[in-house]
Amino acid sequence: MSALREPQDRGRVAGLPRWDRCAVMGVVNVTPDSFSDGGRYFDPSTAVKGGLDLVAQGADLVDVGGESTRPGAARVDEDEELRRVLPVVRGLAAEGVTVSVDTMRASVAEKALAAGAVLVNDVSGGLADEAMVPVVAAAGAPFVVMHWRGFLEGVTVRGSYQDVVGEVLGELRARVDAVVAGGIAPDRLVIDPGLGFSKEAEHDLVLLAHLDRLRALGHPLLVAASRKRFLGRVLASPGGSPPPARERDAATAAVSALAADRGAWAVRVHEVRATADAVRVAHAVQQARTAAPGATGDGTAPTAARPAPGPTGTPGETL
Repeated sequence: MSALREPQDRGRVAGLPRWDRCAVMGVVNVTPDSFSDGGRYFDPSTAVKGGLDLVAQGADLVDVGGESTRPGAARVDEDEELRRVLPVVRGLAAEGVTVSVDTMRASVAEKALAAGAVLVNDVSGGLADEAMVPVVAAAGAPFVVMHWRGFLEGVTVRGSYQDVVGEVLGELRARVDAVVAGGIAPDRLVIDPGLGFSKEAEHDLVLLAHLDRLRALGHPLLVAASRKRFLGRVLASPGGSPPPARERDAATAAVSALAADRGAWAVRVHEVRATADAVRVAHAVQQARTAAPGATGDGTAPTAARPAPGPTGTPGETL
């Protein structure tokens, strides 16, 4: 695949819908111990309703996971992960939702794809389970390759880098080559820089500042910054403590707008509505940036979609 050049050239993932802007991936963690929303969706019926609510708020696809990847989290066994994930995947797919499964286990990926998932989002990029790449290749499913240096415990919690962008690029490139050699088609790959995984806040910020270099790998880019620790560090007052995860949604939406403007294929978020608005604004600005002056024929720039009517039937007021 040739390198993606302009920000509006986000690339297309074979086997998935094509959106005309940065897509929004909503998160449903079917876990009791996620760093951000542990326990909120632990009941399968509640999780399905939660996923449908995310779609109603503007999510284009929903990522369902049954195992926390926060630092120090204990792994659940295969049977428990399947028990958590499969009813939710099946329920959302039955409602026509585009479903991604967030798992590091090949067996879970295989069964989730059979239950209706259409994308496998593996934070290890296939490194945690050697059967993952063959399973995904056999299914012909799209696959997210995230930058990963191991489970977040002990020394792997903190990454050591001399050149974080260059090293992440090199390691992602090597992993992409291995995945393609394993049989997954290049046009079904998405890359993810792995913000917060074996990285300090300054590493995450530098990676966000250089998304253009990541996109030069030539694959659609997923940015998963939602509520992560580096945002808490940015928001903390001097000498103060970072705000809790659920108070980082405005900062998440800001990153979503930045990522969308720099050509990300999708952003993965817990709180959808603000990010859905943010990526649409970023898309409108990109359209205005690339449009020739007077393109509408009356000397004005193209306008965004007309506001929806208010309660009285008149268009919503624009300030």
